[in-house]
Amino acid sequence: MKYELTTHAKESLKKRSNIRLEWLERVISSPQLVQADSTDAELEHRIGKIEEFEGRVLRVIVNPNVDPTRVITAFFDRNMRNKL
Repeated sequence: MKYELTTHAKESLKKRSNIRLEWLERVISSPQLVQADSTDAELEHRIGKIEEFEGRVLRVIVNPNVDPTRVITAFFDRNMRNKL
């Protein structure tokens, strides 16, 4: 899947060095759950469990309406732990 990182996403990934690009790509292309963003109808939250990282849940916020898909940010979502 083709995607691009916004400046914010690049900065977030630098700060959160425990997020591997392969995990980000996996969640973008094959999310276990997709949620609409509560404030911006253009955005969606793609969510997936990363088994090899203690089963933590990675949330990737994207704008799928542009080509390539634009990644806004990514983070491990503590609130989703044990919910997938």
